[in-house]
Amino acid sequence: MRTCFAAAFAAVAASPVLAADPFTIEEPAPREDVSVEVLVDGLTQPWGLALLPDGRMLVTERPGRLRLVDADGALAPTPVTGLPPIYVDNQAGLFDVVPHPDFADNSLLYISYAHGDKDANALRIARAGFDGAALQNFEVLFEVDPLKKGGAHYGAKIAFLPDGTFMATTGEGYGYREKAQKTDNHFGKTIRLNADGSIPADNPFVGEDGLDAIYSYGHRNPQGLAYDAVRGVIFEHEHGPKGGDEINVIKAGRNYGWPLATYGVDYSGAQISPYQEYRGTTQPVLQWTPSIAPSGLAVYSGDLFAEWEGDLLVGALSYRELRRVEMEGDEPVAQYSLLKDRKERVRDVRVGEDGAIYVVSSEERKGGERGKVLRLTPAK
Repeated sequence: MRTCFAAAFAAVAASPVLAADPFTIEEPAPREDVSVEVLVDGLTQPWGLALLPDGRMLVTERPGRLRLVDADGALAPTPVTGLPPIYVDNQAGLFDVVPHPDFADNSLLYISYAHGDKDANALRIARAGFDGAALQNFEVLFEVDPLKKGGAHYGAKIAFLPDGTFMATTGEGYGYREKAQKTDNHFGKTIRLNADGSIPADNPFVGEDGLDAIYSYGHRNPQGLAYDAVRGVIFEHEHGPKGGDEINVIKAGRNYGWPLATYGVDYSGAQISPYQEYRGTTQPVLQWTPSIAPSGLAVYSGDLFAEWEGDLLVGALSYRELRRVEMEGDEPVAQYSLLKDRKERVRDVRVGEDGAIYVVSSEERKGGERGKVLRLTPAK
């Protein structure tokens, strides 16, 4: 299904706060018209999007379905087969899908999902071959240790690095936030693995007091992860509690503070920590209070929106928009809002080889949450 219309950028109503040196950016946004094309409609609780090199797409639906979209935007009537049993409850379900960098040659997909039941479950990362209709040789590469109760805060984003390793984010399970500060578990971490699931020898806790897969710790619920090839840095974003959503630059072995240091408070309004900064922890490069509920992250690179080169694209669930975070070097300097007029939750965002921006959005309808895949290009 394809429809087109024009949408305009407008300045973000809630100004950003930069964590290291708080200030308000008041410069108004320029008006920039874009064309928004609805490629796919009728998805159910879509979560993750993969762009395949031949123009096809894969979309995960959190209730446990992997959907194929052909190069013309047609949604295959039946889901891809070959997924294992998936724990679906609250926030738990099927999450990310990411093609291997050499997918055109090896047809490998990397998939994150919740496994287990309400009393004992964990995030898993797996890989499988994709033959165009089914997953083959499904193999679990990683499981969060230990198991937990409840269906909240999984993280679950995956991103490949240029050395052939990949990273993934793990949530702290909501009721287990103290574990994010300890390196004897996988809660509230980023992890780094070789493509076959083995541990890279240069991970920061190999041979040290900590689990070998851990790359960084002190995270809450990270649902954005992207490698910036130009800057050579890893960007991550995560949900704060009530306030204190963060964008971080991830470095090996660093502690990112949760819950010792946070710009947010508990949902009840109670204080979580008296500290916004804490000795030995790393500050975010940007934090949002009030929360925008960030989900999905991409670094823009392409000719279609050349003036956005190197900017960050962030989905916002609660603000129902796509944020463009303008960057100068490694520093954010302004933010702009896109798709605000659609009033849809933005779950994921990817940049295609052609420079177009692909967005997974959803809205509440009778019968449940329904979603779309949108394609953004400059207006003619």
